[in-house]
Amino acid sequence: MKTSVLLLVFAALSLPSWAQHGSCCMALGEEAHANFANNAADPAFAAMHETPRPVPTPVGGEMISFTTPDGQTAKAYFVASPKRTNRYLIVVHEWWGLNDNVKREAETWREKLSEVNVIAVDLYDGTVATTREAAGAAMQGLNAERAANILKGAIAYAGPDAVFATIGWCMGGGWSHQASLLAGARAKACAIYYGSPELDVERLKQEQFAPVIFIWPTKDQWINEKLVKGFEGAMTQAGKSLVVKSYEADHAFANPSSQSYLEAASQQANAAVLAFFQTHFR
Repeated sequence: MKTSVLLLVFAALSLPSWAQHGSCCMALGEEAHANFANNAADPAFAAMHETPRPVPTPVGGEMISFTTPDGQTAKAYFVASPKRTNRYLIVVHEWWGLNDNVKREAETWREKLSEVNVIAVDLYDGTVATTREAAGAAMQGLNAERAANILKGAIAYAGPDAVFATIGWCMGGGWSHQASLLAGARAKACAIYYGSPELDVERLKQEQFAPVIFIWPTKDQWINEKLVKGFEGAMTQAGKSLVVKSYEADHAFANPSSQSYLEAASQQANAAVLAFFQTHFR
């Protein structure tokens, strides 16, 4: 009996840190994602997400495929640095999926950050929603374990010497945080635009991950003051670095294809994130 117990303890300690805590039945990021995905059932949340406006066709990148730890493959929009570099920005889409707007954002951030490779992951495995009903169904149907495997696959694709920053909006904001957690000590900066972050203090304590900048539109009914204060408290308890930037705006204000887009506030938020990246992502 003693031998069996010791073997079980040794096996548990041999697991990576993210597998040693949290609910035994909870996939990585599942609770944070579920908290946000439940908003799809709110008619007010759906109503504010009108059909995305058209954006110019992306031209600076290409679709790539990579293997994932669950034995499958995943796809991403890849924008290469003009010079060889080990710096990678992981971009995570909104509830719409990997559409042209997100691909354009990937191109824009590649230009802003200069020498960096950008991987805009497709957590929906090819689904791109064009109606709020389809987007809500896709977000609620996203399997958290599969999403985490796609992010792990993207991290592995970048190679063992790569360092990372992460960025995401809406649903992707929460997954930007999960990507930073999964990248561990190689994550250097994380940007969350009005998404649902990890609030598990024990997981936050045990993981190595990047300093976080959180973009908060104060008119957002769902990413509201209670959630932001809860995140601040969790990060403080965990001894982690968090910067919150607030703007008098509503959810999706930084999405150029959204009816809620506010150009001035979006430019200010993007400038804050760029300065944050330039400080931490070297």
